[in-house]
Amino acid sequence: MVIGIIVSIILVVALFLPKRYSILRETTINQPQEKIFTYIKYLKNQDSFSVWATMDPDMKKEYRGEDGTVGFVSAWDSENKKVGKGEQKIIRIDAGKGVVSALRFIKPFPGEAVAQFMTAPIDANTTKVSWQLDSGMKYPMNFMLLLMNMDKMLGGDLEKGLANLKGKMEN
Repeated sequence: MVIGIIVSIILVVALFLPKRYSILRETTINQPQEKIFTYIKYLKNQDSFSVWATMDPDMKKEYRGEDGTVGFVSAWDSENKKVGKGEQKIIRIDAGKGVVSALRFIKPFPGEAVAQFMTAPIDANTTKVSWQLDSGMKYPMNFMLLLMNMDKMLGGDLEKGLANLKGKMEN
């Protein structure tokens, strides 16, 4: 009976909790906007700055389509549970400004997210770069968002990735 009451409380609380979360990190890079955009629109280039892409040097990669265009897919499969298996597909390109992609995670846990890289000129030779990740958990799993700080869990990886991008673009 006690277990039933606890489960009931969790289910009721989960009804009122958000099901979505968003993580955003930004940096400035001392390069013109067009140069940054031209680099980030290619998913294969993420292999050189994304923390997740560098976690497993033995990760299997597969590419489908023409990189830097809507519909291109970068798929990965790793035994490393922090990397897992999934794919990323370019779903929108805002010419000269940003790239939006859909992420589909297969293992260790299924899930979906939307990632965005956006660029905005600060001046002719300085660009603000934003990396945003939007995802969520369906009811009643959204209860876990009470216990997990997704911004803290994933935000650091976005920051490291942006720092890697900055280092790569400024050298």
